[in-house]
Amino acid sequence: MTIYHLSTECYPVAKVGGLADVVGALPKYQNKIKGIDAKVVMPWYNKSFIYDHEFDVVFDGFIHQGPNMLQVQVMKEKTDALGFELYMVKIPGLLDRDNPYGYQDESFQFLAFQHGVLHWLSAMKIKPDVLHCHDYHTGLVPFMIKYCPEFAFLKDVKTIGTIHNGEYQGMMSWEMSNYMPAFDSYKWGLLDWKGYINPLASMIKCANAFTTVSEGYLEELFVSFRGLESLVRDEFGKAYGIINGIDTEVWNPETDPMLDFNFSVKNAVAQKKKNKDKLCKEYGLKPELPLFAFIGRFAMEKGADLLPDVVWRSIKQSYGALNIMILGSGNTYIENKLKEYEYTYTNFALDLGYKEHLSHKIYASADFLLMPSRVEPCGLNQMYSMRYGTVPVVRYTGGLRDTVEDISTGGAGLNFTYSGVDDILHAMNRAVAIYNQKGVMEDLIHANMNFDFAWEKSAEKYIALYKN
Repeated sequence: MTIYHLSTECYPVAKVGGLADVVGALPKYQNKIKGIDAKVVMPWYNKSFIYDHEFDVVFDGFIHQGPNMLQVQVMKEKTDALGFELYMVKIPGLLDRDNPYGYQDESFQFLAFQHGVLHWLSAMKIKPDVLHCHDYHTGLVPFMIKYCPEFAFLKDVKTIGTIHNGEYQGMMSWEMSNYMPAFDSYKWGLLDWKGYINPLASMIKCANAFTTVSEGYLEELFVSFRGLESLVRDEFGKAYGIINGIDTEVWNPETDPMLDFNFSVKNAVAQKKKNKDKLCKEYGLKPELPLFAFIGRFAMEKGADLLPDVVWRSIKQSYGALNIMILGSGNTYIENKLKEYEYTYTNFALDLGYKEHLSHKIYASADFLLMPSRVEPCGLNQMYSMRYGTVPVVRYTGGLRDTVEDISTGGAGLNFTYSGVDDILHAMNRAVAIYNQKGVMEDLIHANMNFDFAWEKSAEKYIALYKN
């Protein structure tokens, strides 16, 4: 069985969020299953990965996007260094940029990517068994292969759509239909949602099946889906919740080259302390105090707007009896507010931007990971933290409630109900009390490290869905 994963991100080529981690790991683990050949197709980016690896040009052609004729080149990484065949689609002016997102013409960019991929597959007579489309950036593919005559060769290929984050749907005006490949116009309703072309809605309508990245998140979409609640309820018969895994080869505290001190379950307590001591020294924190960490984008859905109040209130109310470290970037107001506190409180450390190596060090050093998310389709950070013996302190939502059980009911994490500062502070007070009970804290470190979040189980579930 041949599967082509279509995505705008893939770790370590280009990463903005969890989508990259999933696409960089899932096909690798699928390829360990007998009879499976999983590949990844993504846009070309001006990234270091490109220049550190060799590529062959396997296709060179042209597509029309409205009045524009665009060159499409497809390049294959020569050595399959990621554990799967990697193809990158380059279109000068659209798919040759520094980053996946943030451009004013994103609708043209993603349309060109989808059109270019299908043109390549059709022209070269490549017929996969499954096209696995990740998020709205590839959401029009199921419609295109069914209703665009140009891709008639692919019409019977099965499509799976995965919703990594339903907050982003890619809505665009109907004027953009002029830049799509010609399609059966009487099928326009399969593109439309409330007067706009909605790629995510179209994916749900047209794919053979669609998945969310946790069972809990699928349940939430029935009642909160930015206007698509009725659609997902109508299409629930082809909806599946499959929890993400993590790449335990990359996220392995015993072998992780980004750590100062590697460790296993047996020596985790002592080695985590060494990592914490070094990190605290580097950032001017007090290693004897509990260290809380936040890693992620400064976005409302992540609850990041609550962080400034959490920092000053927790330090003030505890009389400086804890440390907080934040790694992330995004909303300018949040960044500036946190910068103020960086100079106000010696118990607070801030590092702006996304730094992969530092995130690994923080997971290995922190005592607790804060995730006050309003929306969390799956969440990978809590799994990384648990793998590295760091106790997750999370809001009870989406994938977080599927993966983190509170210590009060036999789990090894801390849950809170509402995404508000008071609830977060209450959970942090519980965490500090646990930290001061040495035996309990050590048991939690070991319990978290023993959870199995490897991709094997989830990869098997996807294969079963493909076969079904």
